[in-house]
Amino acid sequence: MMTFKRIWAVGCWLLAVSQNIYSQEPATNSQQLRTNSYQIGGGTVNILDTYLSQEKFKGGGVTLLLTSDWQREGRNWLTAIEHEVNFNSAEDRAKTVSELQGDYTFLMGRYRRWQFGKIELKAGVLGALNAGFIYNTSNSNNPAQGRLSLQAMPSGTATYHFPLWKKQWAVGYEVELPLVGVMFSPNYGQSYYEIFSLGNYDHNVVPTTFVSAPNLRQQLWVECKLNRSFGLRLGYLGNYQQSKVNNLKSHIYSHRFMLGIVRTLRVLKNKE
Repeated sequence: MMTFKRIWAVGCWLLAVSQNIYSQEPATNSQQLRTNSYQIGGGTVNILDTYLSQEKFKGGGVTLLLTSDWQREGRNWLTAIEHEVNFNSAEDRAKTVSELQGDYTFLMGRYRRWQFGKIELKAGVLGALNAGFIYNTSNSNNPAQGRLSLQAMPSGTATYHFPLWKKQWAVGYEVELPLVGVMFSPNYGQSYYEIFSLGNYDHNVVPTTFVSAPNLRQQLWVECKLNRSFGLRLGYLGNYQQSKVNNLKSHIYSHRFMLGIVRTLRVLKNKE
């Protein structure tokens, strides 16, 4: 029987594999293009989790987003990794009850790249592991809800490059949609004590699709290259997580305005 621990084990295995891939040296004498971005942002959030409360909570929060991709010279395939950390604080309409929410998402995938003049297109599939929590400051019996999911997400990116004011600029848009996955969820009326102390399994590992968990993640950005290696990026990150499983509804809608730097390196790899 699949358990909460097994989902976590699969996610940890994906993280270990990604780090192994990142550290491997290609056995060919070729140039590799690596692009890393480091962004931080803030904005609004809307939270609903009917396991904790029937109320919707609104507030704000911060996001840290680290991305990395690398591609060998002469090849149209690239590998991408993203780390996203969120923390939010929200209140109900009466401003008498608050909730704290935080999560970490690890994404890794492969993209096929096409170049049409100044337009660059990429399409691929990402594996997304998400782990987090929601804490209600007023509940006594069930004060917190754990979140853990693993999803396959088709992804697409379009970027337009152009010169302006003697600098190279780029405008880009990226979108990810879930296809299939699996997530942890208590059943309606079931406590965490029953799940973990008594071992009462009640459909707590739930397969998901774009119907039961219609999430959407999108980014829009403008980037100015200061030189061949560094650039500044200003953008928007919209993350709309929602699900309806085990007679429970949940959503976390966040809007972030992001600011960061982009570093591009060309690395020459020698034969071993």
